[in-house]
Amino acid sequence: MSFTDHWIPRAQGRLFAREWPAADAGAALPPLLLLHDSLGCVEIWRDFPALLARATGRRVIAYDRAGFGRSDARGDRLSFDFVAAEAADGFPLVCRHFGIDRFAVLGHSVGGGMAVNAAARHGQRCTALVTIAAQAFVEDRTLAGISAARASFAEPGALERLARYHGDKAAWVLSAWVDTWLAPEFADWSLAGVLPAVRCRALALHGELDEYGSAVHPAMIARLAGGPARMEMLAGLGHVPQRERPEETARRVADFLAGA
Repeated sequence: MSFTDHWIPRAQGRLFAREWPAADAGAALPPLLLLHDSLGCVEIWRDFPALLARATGRRVIAYDRAGFGRSDARGDRLSFDFVAAEAADGFPLVCRHFGIDRFAVLGHSVGGGMAVNAAARHGQRCTALVTIAAQAFVEDRTLAGISAARASFAEPGALERLARYHGDKAAWVLSAWVDTWLAPEFADWSLAGVLPAVRCRALALHGELDEYGSAVHPAMIARLAGGPARMEMLAGLGHVPQRERPEETARRVADFLAGA
């Protein structure tokens, strides 16, 4: 499926975005914006955005957050409010660049938390929210998974594999994930305060074998969201359902978005 790449100007450095077109019948539907995970970028979504575009008929847009993927490097450390801050910074710049008024939003892992904040902050502009493997708070299971990942990245060649996607920003990307989440100052982070402001329809997808979070996370999202919300557990799947069973995951998203 064809796509178009975009560079979005920003005072602190450009953002990179990729756009997959809508089918003719879906041209009037709100586009679906994707927010990636802590080590993610547009390329790491692989073929999933194209699958979503075909399954939903909508235009799909993914972008690399500042400091990730093909977006420009940043020299600062992530602030401890970085999950909420994305909804006020990079996300509206992307919407403005593409002329987007109303949208649906999907986020994976920490991108799910950012999607929650985008839905809450932008109110009636957001027609639907989907989270995949999102963390809703700092769970011991999450910290254990991150600690294990930190150890694995000390193995020879591990950081070089990350550099295939992030170039010379790879060490910064890894630190932004590990050092932020394991910091004592981040221990009280939670989506509990923002979820009631989410008024659109919401779906929380979560793999039953997710090594970075238990079923408590999608249950919390579904319970505290201010609009109609539900959770769906994905049998036999871990933290990356869109890579493990992409067609099924895209179908679930499309079924939920139908009419939204």
